[in-house]
This record gives sequence, structure tokens and C-alpha cells, in this order.
Amino acid sequence: MDPEKEIAHEVLRSIRQIVRRISEYSRQMLRESGLTVPQLVCLKAIGELEEEQDEVSVVMVGRQVHLSSPTVSRIVDRLVQKGLVARERRSKDRRKVCLSLTPRGRERYRTLPTALQEQFVDRLMSLEESDRLALLVALQRIAELMDATGLDAAPILTPGEQVAENREPEG
Repeated sequence: MDPEKEIAHEVLRSIRQIVRRISEYSRQMLRESGLTVPQLVCLKAIGELEEEQDEVSVVMVGRQVHLSSPTVSRIVDRLVQKGLVARERRSKDRRKVCLSLTPRGRERYRTLPTALQEQFVDRLMSLEESDRLALLVALQRIAELMDATGLDAAPILTPGEQVAENREPEG
């Protein structure tokens, strides 16, 4: 095989390994916890915000997890259905809806697994800054080469459609 194409194939192989790891992790989290990765991330954000704030809103959770309010609202709908989160109007402004963990949600929050993106960030931060920047530049270039720079993507390692539509993965 042409040596130049071999490099391209190795790059594609690495991308595929990353995609497979993300999918594998998402399925594992769903099997183990009954929750999708976006649900786990939002549950964690609500728990963390509750420890710091008197009231937690969808907007606050969205800021913390880098997702839009409508997306977070759909994810929270699922958490409410599962009995892990409560929505209530308890502010002086009755239009404002506050989120809180239910007792069951609080128990789940205390036992949440470490998210794949948190593991990645910890490992990435252990690298020299120059190495981190080199990786960023290389990945941004790959995104350009794949015509993906215009895609909206939250820093959550999960299959994209799972975040966009809050669907649980197949299988």
C-alpha cells in the first residue's frame, strides 16, 4: 500500500477507535445505571449545583454541561419520569421552575460513575500544555478535513444523536 495512504488509514482507524469507545461507554452506562450519558451528566450537574445554590434552573444546568436549555429540558423530563429529579415552583417568581434531586436521585448522585469525558480531561491535563495545544490543533484540522466544523457539539462524550434527541442507544 502507498505509505501516504497508510497514514490516512491509521488516522481513520484512530478516529474509529475513539467513536467505538464512546459508543461502548454509552451502552455500558445505560446497562449499569439505566441512564444515558447526557442524563448522568445532567443529574451530576443538578447535584453539584444544589450543593452551591439555593435554586437550580434548567438554564444553570445547561451552562454547566454546555447544552442548550431546550436540550437540557428534554433530558430533565426523562430524569423526572425516572423519579430522580423534581420540578417545582418555589421561588418568589412563580414563573421560574426549580430543579432538585429526589431522595432516589440524591442516592444515585452519590454513586455516579466517573464520566468518560472527566477521565479524558484528567488525563489530558496531565500532559504538557504544548502537547495539549498540539492535540487541539490536530483535532481541529481533522474536523475541518471531515467538514465537521459547523456542527454543534457539546463536550460530552456520547453518540451525538443521544444528546441531540435524548434517545437511548440501540442495542
